[in-house]
Amino acid sequence: MAPEENGEAARLLRSFERRFLAARALRSFPWQSLEEKLRDSSGSELLLNILQKPSGDSVTLSESTAIVSHGTTGLVTWNAALYLAEWALENPAAFTHRTVLELGSGVGLTGLAICKTCRPRAYIFSDCHSRVLEQLQGNVLLNGLSLEPSVTAPAQHPAFKTPDTENPRVMVARLDWDVVTAPQLAAFWPDIVIAADVLYCPETILSLVGVLQKLSACQKDQQAPDAYVAFTIRNPETCQLFTTELGRAGILWEELPRHDQKLFPYEEHSEMAILKLTL
Repeated sequence: MAPEENGEAARLLRSFERRFLAARALRSFPWQSLEEKLRDSSGSELLLNILQKPSGDSVTLSESTAIVSHGTTGLVTWNAALYLAEWALENPAAFTHRTVLELGSGVGLTGLAICKTCRPRAYIFSDCHSRVLEQLQGNVLLNGLSLEPSVTAPAQHPAFKTPDTENPRVMVARLDWDVVTAPQLAAFWPDIVIAADVLYCPETILSLVGVLQKLSACQKDQQAPDAYVAFTIRNPETCQLFTTELGRAGILWEELPRHDQKLFPYEEHSEMAILKLTL
């Protein structure tokens, strides 16, 4: 096969792998080029490469095809969850041997990617919608992870004190940001707190800042947990409200450098950001 043909076949394979094997829509996939390549003499080699994929770790998800389902947007994976997962895979040390609390986990893609590749000691998925929690629990089990029982103080549960070199301790918790108390959050003993695509209306932003204030009181070895919030910049005013409210709450923040979007396909150009918060 000529070098230029090798290059074209490799590009097609990467495109197919990122889109089809990531279970994303394929409206922009170059089907004609793929068909032509499969018809020529090198097609059998390309097809074999496709069939041999994927390699390495993978995440399996059951999610909705509708943006809004059962009265919530939490049953579908949003772009910022993909973006945060990519950042985590590039920065595994931020999670290794640490207890992670995720706010607004949705169907769980970000957390499952972290659990499978970043070796956290424990991971607490959380959400408040009953249908989302049901789907989330199913996805955790679908990926071969075991769920710890829901307990009032997971940090006092033996399972959360014993490290597991193979799999983290995983828990799914119902967490209403407006109702949860600082002592209840402290019981999770989080080393790091993350959230993705949760800045979609003023009311949610105020609730999020409120729970972050409560988390700032969660002292572990005299140090509050690290926090990272990823979001898609759909409306600059919404993002401005978030940073303004963080300032009023005395929570310092900095925007992390952008990273390459290499692993997941994005259906449209989306401007995304991750803020690191000092609680």
